[in-house]
Amino acid sequence: MSAEVGTVEARPTKQATPEKIHTWPHLVAKEFLCALLFIVFIFFYSYYVDAPLRELANPGEPENPAKAPWYFLGLQEELVYFDPWYAGVVLPSLIILGLMFIPYIDINPRGSGYYTFRERKFAVTIFSFGFLLWYVLILIGVYCRGPFWAWFWPWEQWTLAFPTPPPLWSFPAPLGVLVLLAYFGAGMVLPAYRWRDFYNRLGRVRYSITMMLLLLMVGTILKIGLRLGFNIKYVLMTPWFNI
Repeated sequence: MSAEVGTVEARPTKQATPEKIHTWPHLVAKEFLCALLFIVFIFFYSYYVDAPLRELANPGEPENPAKAPWYFLGLQEELVYFDPWYAGVVLPSLIILGLMFIPYIDINPRGSGYYTFRERKFAVTIFSFGFLLWYVLILIGVYCRGPFWAWFWPWEQWTLAFPTPPPLWSFPAPLGVLVLLAYFGAGMVLPAYRWRDFYNRLGRVRYSITMMLLLLMVGTILKIGLRLGFNIKYVLMTPWFNI
């Protein structure tokens, strides 16, 4: 009686991929190559396609409407709804400071080095909304603003026989103060009670900075809506500043 002894073939084990790889050279080299290819494409495109320049400026016949370059039209559109000190100084400064604060107030370690929406719904949604809002303002300035910076739909003709815009009005000072206190007070307190885990995860300081920046962004949108929908010029008027 004999017993057959089988042999088991050794199968090559699949090499485990490392969980982390170095940014240099794996990522930076590819980004540098893409940048070079894009520069070459822009060079040939600019050689064959001329920039859309207009005629020389004539001081005797100023352009109407005088529009800034498209990348500044969002800022120019903000001047319709706010005083120059806010639209030209405070708002851009808040945008820059808010972007600088992101690494310090966003302490969620998930999504670092890879994209995930499920684990970063709040951060991705707020950033995407603010990013798209600026392009909406640019599109309004490009396609919906005609002579004297009046509102024209894209399919309307730019004629001087357009209806006179309705008069603007502002809140009385006491009412404006109450509206602002109620808005910022409720915006700071109510989310902390409704989403307690969110408040505890950020902490008092990070939560306060995050909500203040969020309320300012939402308040800017509400102010634009009040101007376009109800002809409200200012929520608060004072001898020193207007909001």
